[in-house]
Amino acid sequence: MIVLLAVSACSTTPDRAVSDKQLRKLGESGQAVRARERAEQRLRGVARAYADRTPLSLGLVVVHDVCAPGSGPGWFFQQKTDDYKVVCSMNITAYYGADPRHMGDTLDGILTAGDHARSGPAGSGSPIPFMHDDRGKRLVAYYRGHGPNPQGPQATEPPQLAVAGQTLTWDTTHGSAPRRLVEEPYAGLVDDPPVSRVVRDPKNATVADIRKRYGLVFKLELPYSDYYGVLKNGRTRTE
Repeated sequence: MIVLLAVSACSTTPDRAVSDKQLRKLGESGQAVRARERAEQRLRGVARAYADRTPLSLGLVVVHDVCAPGSGPGWFFQQKTDDYKVVCSMNITAYYGADPRHMGDTLDGILTAGDHARSGPAGSGSPIPFMHDDRGKRLVAYYRGHGPNPQGPQATEPPQLAVAGQTLTWDTTHGSAPRRLVEEPYAGLVDDPPVSRVVRDPKNATVADIRKRYGLVFKLELPYSDYYGVLKNGRTRTE
């Protein structure tokens, strides 16, 4: 009997801290709205920095913003949201166009922007974390035709960089079969704010349109970050 109770406790999902009605009320509060606006402005600023400081041309931004209920305490395991009534978080995915004929120069420009930002007075706060480290240098040489594939002579083209939570992915250009292309944004996200808010800017832009205009697509994924929370003791936390 003790074993059965233990198994049952481990497999049971903790109760929600608030109802759907309370979740919406807290997620629509003035403080939540202001924190949401600040978070979106910051993330959009990162996306714009790539367009302003690198050869990339911004074509589409997708914002996903979610507010989720906290959990009741489990019997044995501490849940991340045990202390919260509500936690709201946001991420942004940005899509850019680039010229496939100058892929090496494009990557070099991205890495140079990261290098320059870190050499300045606010280096540690740079929105662009990619630099001319060993992998970066080898990627630039590879795309300029001056060096081997950084992944190895038999490896497929390496169309991705990931640093400090940011992931940069691009269309393959070196004739790999089949060619790997950046996909359209996930269409299954539900727009039902404040529980789930989805913004596409421009609204009707597509990845295919960006590729048709520029020839190549880059995708920048910024990680979800918590920007607003209401603790069970009534206190609030903002980004």
